[in-house]
Amino acid sequence: MTALPEPIRNADSQEFWDAMQQEKLLLQECGDCGALDFMPRHMCPVCWSPNRKWREALGEGTVHSFSIVRRASSPAFATRTPYVVALIDLSEGPRMPSAVIGDDALSVAIGDPVKMTFEERGDQKLAVFQIVK
Repeated sequence: MTALPEPIRNADSQEFWDAMQQEKLLLQECGDCGALDFMPRHMCPVCWSPNRKWREALGEGTVHSFSIVRRASSPAFATRTPYVVALIDLSEGPRMPSAVIGDDALSVAIGDPVKMTFEERGDQKLAVFQIVK
């Protein structure tokens, strides 16, 4: 069995991945315009300010969109098919790509409430979501 790929860290995302190890999801907030966004980056995508702050997210949201993958894109994911990749609208506002896991994952629907959990990827934890019943 091929190991799943681990996330790639860089200077902009190091603090984000360190928080994941503690099972926390961090979002970035602009210190100038107040925009809250997902995907660690050096500058605010709204006003281009480099004044970035980290803020912990609740780890709750709803499914905005999803796809059920039935044919793995690489051998590492072959044993996981079928699996669900989704865009999650976090309760704080930003939209985050992730996976929906659990026994009922294949019954996912747009608008389903989800909560965050974590899975191991080598030495790194990765945020994924489960449907809330």
